[in-house]
Amino acid sequence: MKKIYILDTNVLLQDPRAIFSFEEHDVVIPAIVLQELDTKKRNMNEIGRNAREVARLLDHLRDRSPLHQGVPLDNGGYLRVELNHLSYERLKEKLPEITNDNRIIALALNLKAEIREENLTDQVILVSKDALVRIKAEAMGLKAEDFLNDRVLVDNDLYKGFITVHVDSEVIERFYQNQEISVSELPCPSLNPHAFVILKNKLQPSASGLGRIDDKGKVLKPVIHDRDRVWGIKPRNVQQKMALDILLDQRLALVTLTGKAGTGKTLLSMAAGLLQTEDLNIYKKLLIARPIVPMGKDIGYLPGEKEEKLRPWMQPIFDNLEFLFNTNKPEELENILAGLGSIQVEALTYIRGRSLPGQLIIIDEAQNLTKHEIKTILTRVGDKSKIVLVGDPEQIDHPYLDAYNNGLAYAVERFKEQSVSGHVSLLKGERSNLAQLAADLL
Repeated sequence: MKKIYILDTNVLLQDPRAIFSFEEHDVVIPAIVLQELDTKKRNMNEIGRNAREVARLLDHLRDRSPLHQGVPLDNGGYLRVELNHLSYERLKEKLPEITNDNRIIALALNLKAEIREENLTDQVILVSKDALVRIKAEAMGLKAEDFLNDRVLVDNDLYKGFITVHVDSEVIERFYQNQEISVSELPCPSLNPHAFVILKNKLQPSASGLGRIDDKGKVLKPVIHDRDRVWGIKPRNVQQKMALDILLDQRLALVTLTGKAGTGKTLLSMAAGLLQTEDLNIYKKLLIARPIVPMGKDIGYLPGEKEEKLRPWMQPIFDNLEFLFNTNKPEELENILAGLGSIQVEALTYIRGRSLPGQLIIIDEAQNLTKHEIKTILTRVGDKSKIVLVGDPEQIDHPYLDAYNNGLAYAVERFKEQSVSGHVSLLKGERSNLAQLAADLL
């Protein structure tokens, strides 16, 4: 049964190619959506880029046929820009305020009524990323759906990077005696390269072993650290041990760490970065960056030079640096950083167009990046560099992202089978008992 999908503005701002995602069904873009896109196209951010991309796609399709008459798409459906159905009669009593969202709902109601009068079997469905628009549309008797085609996760489960396997004590003994064991001997499905395996004794669960799969996904080898602390930081749980293992492995060009607030993602990454940059001289520079996305109400423009403007946004990074350098005075930290010269704290705004060879790059709060932004960042990484993406997919401040379509989850899922990457999901908070309770309860 052929359907008619009416797209809200936020769908196109999230994914400009959403118009090609509905197979053989028809796609309708209301005229008011074009007006909203027009107000966004000058924004110098991801939203503005997507608005301009939609405009280019529609202009390209316009060469085939006038958009208001309908343009055939390669997947068998039709796309049209709806200029009519501007009547607000069907909504003015129930939703008297004429907003853009209500106009889109009114258009969908008008289309549905027209189809009913013509005795057609088509179904009209409003597609929106805005939950309130979907709720209002359903209350008006319309079908309303979220746009799910941009989801990275199909089963809602982000790859954790480790599994627990229960085995006989003999397997654990042989594992450490031979310093390896074939994955085929483990009672589990095939594993991704550099995935961790926690081996637990079936009869005595407290007896366990920890190993990591090799880059071919065939052999499990023990995780053994030759140092108790990394820049004064000692791993407090098994996931933190896993994180340090892949952070200190120069063979891995990409490391992704996810976890709730207080699990130690950023601190472990920076400690490993300082060790490899300052002590071991593996990398010539440590670059730490984070996206500028406010939590709550934006504080507006800030006075001063670039460094002064960035300081409030970068303060979480400086907090970790103060802890690692054992100082609580900002001026002391500034003197230390100026003296070292190899540590750079930057906003992601300035990373486009750069090439970053021979550096260890840490991207904090990566869950607030889109898939396109993650691609832009990863394509900046130069030869002999390593990049670490850190974030909590459940703690997103970006208006058009969620736990299922953000750039961090995208990178984790796309690279989980690649031999150049490693991932760990940290589970236990170590900041404080209160922080752990807040992360769990709130």
